[in-house]
Amino acid sequence: MNYPNIERLIEIIDILRSENGCKWDREQTHQTLRKNMLEEAYEAVDAIDDNDMKHLREELGDVLLQVVLHAQIAKEEKVFDIEDVAKGIADKLVHRHPHVFGDIKVRSTEEIIDNWEKLKKEEKPHRKSVMDGISKAQSALMSAQKISKKAVNVGFEWPDEKSLYDCVLSEIKEFSEASSREDKEEELGDILFAVVNLARWNNIDAEQALLSANKKFVKRFRMMEESTNKAPEQLSLEEWDNLWKSAKIKTAQNKS
Repeated sequence: MNYPNIERLIEIIDILRSENGCKWDREQTHQTLRKNMLEEAYEAVDAIDDNDMKHLREELGDVLLQVVLHAQIAKEEKVFDIEDVAKGIADKLVHRHPHVFGDIKVRSTEEIIDNWEKLKKEEKPHRKSVMDGISKAQSALMSAQKISKKAVNVGFEWPDEKSLYDCVLSEIKEFSEASSREDKEEELGDILFAVVNLARWNNIDAEQALLSANKKFVKRFRMMEESTNKAPEQLSLEEWDNLWKSAKIKTAQNKS
């Protein structure tokens, strides 16, 4: 296989980081680019959610740019280069797919996932706790679901879904009874964590569910703004309530 544009991109980044290149690019570090990596990844996810393939191609290019930039910086620091990055992930994929690249036989997706986790554990013997390996940079909601899954994988689970509902209601009650701001913050965290477990129990991605809710709220709010001649700050609570009910009906009709 020949990928001349991949090589061209690597060469361009090398030039941009050189003495005769771009001052801004030369000044970048792994730390200064951290925010960019997150933003580009989220924008790619937005394109996936919108099923916009043209936009996705562009955003994947931006994600790839971040990968090549970080690899170039590491190369200059004599730590690793893009070839090491590619070799690392290629070797990992081959090792974790023995049913494809080896002679292991599997009968289901569940067995594939079980093998993946076992091999992953073998690769990282330095991890002593079940909770090791959870990214500190991902959103709190994603972290909560990952933490919950890790606990469940070793048997720490609610006996049934009803007990989870009871847990959510119990946490809400404790929040209502909390007196200080610090206690309320702690109890609110417990509510959110319990709700994330409810999502996991029903095989729902909590992050995606909240993103969808955010988009739905923004869509309805725009509809409310378009449905009135008044400035938002001039609307009464009753008017807001009527506009919200109308927006809910319209979005439900559009959905059907």
